[in-house]
Amino acid sequence: MALTLAELAYFVAIGVMIPTVPLFAAGQLGAGAVGAGFAIGVFSVTALVLRPFAGRLADRLGSGRLFLMGAVLFTVVAAAHLMVTAYWQLLIVRAALGVAEALFFVAGMAALAGLAPPDRLGEAISYNSLGLYLGIALGPALGEWLLRSAGFQAAWLGATGLGVVAALLALKVPVMRRETAGEEPPPLLPRQLVGPGLTFLAGLLGAAGFLAFAALHARSIGMDGAGWVLFGYGATVIGCRLLFARLADRFPAPALSTWALVWCSVGLATVGLVRTPVGLFVGAVLIAFGISFLTPAFYREMMATLPPSQRGAAAATFSIAIDLGLGGGPILYGLIAEPAGIPAAFTAAAVLAMVAAVLTARRAARRNVTVG
Repeated sequence: MALTLAELAYFVAIGVMIPTVPLFAAGQLGAGAVGAGFAIGVFSVTALVLRPFAGRLADRLGSGRLFLMGAVLFTVVAAAHLMVTAYWQLLIVRAALGVAEALFFVAGMAALAGLAPPDRLGEAISYNSLGLYLGIALGPALGEWLLRSAGFQAAWLGATGLGVVAALLALKVPVMRRETAGEEPPPLLPRQLVGPGLTFLAGLLGAAGFLAFAALHARSIGMDGAGWVLFGYGATVIGCRLLFARLADRFPAPALSTWALVWCSVGLATVGLVRTPVGLFVGAVLIAFGISFLTPAFYREMMATLPPSQRGAAAATFSIAIDLGLGGGPILYGLIAEPAGIPAAFTAAAVLAMVAAVLTARRAARRNVTVG
């Protein structure tokens, strides 16, 4: 509970910064649209590059300890926004925020695997992930309200206060350091996790691209917007994570991963081929259903692939796949949609997810033969 509530406070704070940082960079600091985008990108790039190193630190220092360090660093950096008066200062602060993100998120995923019973790991990540979804849903609205009420200073103070809450809750998370005397540390990106990571990435690319292009597609088929479609998507994910959390542990992880990718593929194909409002809504629900089980299944598989003393490395690889999927999905869709249209992008993503499902099923079959 402490781990999940700390992550909820942290992600609400991150959400507060989603609308306020671009406005601050472009307006208050005069950096323009390009400068605002670069300020956002510095955070993401720093976090992505440092995740493997954060994984190694989690294994060496203890995931609970690194989780607390990430929360404290985030709080300090959020407070530092109060002193920013120039664009170059904002870039330094955003880069430091990326360091905090790498430490906090990777350590949190590793700590979750250490705290949860092994036979309830899928249930644990299902509940735990709600912190991220609720944080990103509530944070931007809170940020806009603080900005309208009392300006940027209020937004930075709000994010700092939430960081303090996250740090206080992180104190309740045990260190969970494992002795690894004589054991060689794993590579920054363990070879055993490349296959699961790439197939997990294939599913995430489709879902992230869908979220980015759903509004444009809705207008192209005569709808006023995609608000109720995206609401249906979010409600399905949250509902499945709450109602079917225990189902994520009842099947072997590779088998569940395979079927989750199949559902994503069918949903994406429905959106791409059935170009009607009903097709868009049904496809969105099918994609959401697949994503609801995709994350718990691959999380279980990655954590089971490496020994407990290397959970940090597994958590780092898992989080890298999430970063690449969320950032790369819209780019992939854009590259396809520009020459061939948005429906073609959905269809191509459906094919990619189905290929990943086949590869996941083959990997599971080979593993069964080896064990047998």
